Amino acid sequence: MTRPVHTASPEVRRIILDAAGVPLSALLAEPADGPPRAVVVAVHGGGMNAGYFDCRAHPQQSLLTLGAGLGHTVLAVDRPGYRHSAARLPRGQGLAEQALSLWAALRDFTSRHATGGGLFLLAHSYGGKVALTAAAGSGPPHLLGIDISGCGHRYAVGPHELPTAADDAGRLRRSWGPLGLYPSGTFRESGSIVEPVPALERAELARWPRLFRATAPRVRVPVRLTFAEHEAWWRHDDEALRELAAHFTAAPHVSVERQPAAGHNISLGRAARPYHLRALAFLEDCLAARARALTPGAVHPAPPAVVS
Repeated sequence: MTRPVHTASPEVRRIILDAAGVPLSALLAEPADGPPRAVVVAVHGGGMNAGYFDCRAHPQQSLLTLGAGLGHTVLAVDRPGYRHSAARLPRGQGLAEQALSLWAALRDFTSRHATGGGLFLLAHSYGGKVALTAAAGSGPPHLLGIDISGCGHRYAVGPHELPTAADDAGRLRRSWGPLGLYPSGTFRESGSIVEPVPALERAELARWPRLFRATAPRVRVPVRLTFAEHEAWWRHDDEALRELAAHFTAAPHVSVERQPAAGHNISLGRAARPYHLRALAFLEDCLAARARALTPGAVHPAPPAVVS
């Protein structure tokens, strides 16, 4: 049976990015009244496509329309192995390759679009792993910060419970939490944004805790991580969150927060708008920090990590 194709909101259009020869599809929303203040690059999780950030079960859920309304360009990229690139990359790509593909796609995008104050990565779940891997490498100097939901460093499930097989859709139900957290029509709409998890992605799931320990200390931009109240994939007790934040030894600021009344798929639930607003408020902090850094003679003490 053919899956329905996600139809973007009227303010959102589809584009194709050149990731060093690999065509990646994306959803794009731009401010209507002038150049952008920044570019929010949204990176979806495993088993979803970029439509995750433009779900229309409720009109206020879309990150793309919200961000554009606040003066930012929002670019939600279909990661390698999803949508347009699925035929070219049927097994997807591993984390390191995806990070390189993401930067290549963004180089293509920034060569043709204004970026305002810079790029801001907003990522979910497996997309958070890609965002951290990309930021730990030789990314663009105009990366403002990273906001990640649903991605930690210590699984709350055993290795045998990870969705590492192609037929593990049943285990992916853990991503939702209580069904009452979602507006009516969410699961009907989600038929257009749910996709198979590519094999190379599934193969790396169990390796992430070790990869994280090598990746986090190399991230040199502000980081904000959010865990849903009903997060079931990751440990998010106080001890785990303090340990998580402590790994970001080179980041100028780290905050770890919890989102009430939300499941793992925060951007599809009733909590989508409050989460998106908090993420965009963090972007405002990053823009202010960049403005201070560009002010000659300014002194900028590094704030401590915050766990809330």
